[in-house]
Amino acid sequence: QVQLVESGGGSVQAGGSLRLSCVVSGYSYNKYYMGWFRQAPGKEREGVASLSPSGSSTFYADFAKGRFTVSRDNAKNALYLQMNSLKPVDTAMYYCAAVDGRIIRADPALNARGYEYWGQGTQVTVSS
Repeated sequence: QVQLVESGGGSVQAGGSLRLSCVVSGYSYNKYYMGWFRQAPGKEREGVASLSPSGSSTFYADFAKGRFTVSRDNAKNALYLQMNSLKPVDTAMYYCAAVDGRIIRADPALNARGYEYWGQGTQVTVSS
């Protein structure tokens, strides 16, 4: 009964910032690989950033490098995505995802197929 709940989305002007949060239920959060994904209307879902259970390994999409930072607080069962210098092309529904690292062979990174649990999404809209 793992559940993920995102928050922090909203509407901002180009160049602004948002911090997304994802709170995860369960007792094994410190074993979960976590990822952020996004999907704009009419486009395919794409990976944004991911983080290993300890936070030691990260992956970023090219569009996110230098602008977005993924982090986690295992004491709070929480995942974060700090987004700076936002652009209109960042407009999308953002989802967090999780998978228990004890049942997989490799870090799923930005591969959506590697994640088992998904949140409901939070909308990010960036105006120009």
